[in-house]
Amino acid sequence: MSTNALPAPVTKAGQDGLGALLADPGKALVALDFDGTLAPIVADPELARAHPEALGALVALAPKVAAVAVITGRPAEVAVRNGGFAGVPGLEHLVVLGHYGAERWDARTGEVTAPEAHPGVDAVRAELPGLLEGSGTWVEDKGRAVAVHTRRAADPQAAFDALREPLTGLAMRHGLIVEPGRMVLELRPPGVDKGAALTGFAREIGAGSVLFAGDDLGDLPAYAAVDTLRASGTPGLLVCSGSDEVTELRERADLVVDGPEGVVELLSVLANRIG
Repeated sequence: MSTNALPAPVTKAGQDGLGALLADPGKALVALDFDGTLAPIVADPELARAHPEALGALVALAPKVAAVAVITGRPAEVAVRNGGFAGVPGLEHLVVLGHYGAERWDARTGEVTAPEAHPGVDAVRAELPGLLEGSGTWVEDKGRAVAVHTRRAADPQAAFDALREPLTGLAMRHGLIVEPGRMVLELRPPGVDKGAALTGFAREIGAGSVLFAGDDLGDLPAYAAVDTLRASGTPGLLVCSGSDEVTELRERADLVVDGPEGVVELLSVLANRIG
């Protein structure tokens, strides 16, 4: 992809979504997942950082659109830290919707707002060590959720498959759900997902068009939300940050790009095209 040429969406709905964004960028919402979309996937999630050129692309694009929203399963403060978003001139139109929208960080204020945590998370946190003993997995404590990563296990896919049922049972006993992802099983409260977060924020700002980019199963609710918005008259563009680990988004996307590097290139091209 050159810095002057926009890739063409393969669907009519996607073409309409891109056209609406370019025609009236001041009403456009650009919404992005973090891990796997703005940041490459790494074995240790604590070491995940945004693509080196992501911040520059966001700074170039954000002032030209209604808002940029990073919608992530991570705590908002972690995504802000790992993305380097705090205190950056040009990002005043950026918000981070963390924990699937349960938390919100606004670049204008630098503050995080959030409700009380679900009590089931503490109960699950206490029981996980016994259930995972000897599995070779690693637990990421997200505060409002816990994620079991199998990428470090001797056989990551086998560990993922073996743990899915017992972790689902554990989650259900404490009023939580399990969200599967790329070699990760996240136990979190029900009723919050990226689709609800995206829909709520799009309505809040009166978005005239919506672009959403994601890479993993947890992004499917946001894809569904864009489909619903399109059905109600708000054009949208679905972008897949392509990988070989998850194919569901690739099959539903209007436009597939080559991982975080491709996402960053797309954002840069959009910023240049809007002018």
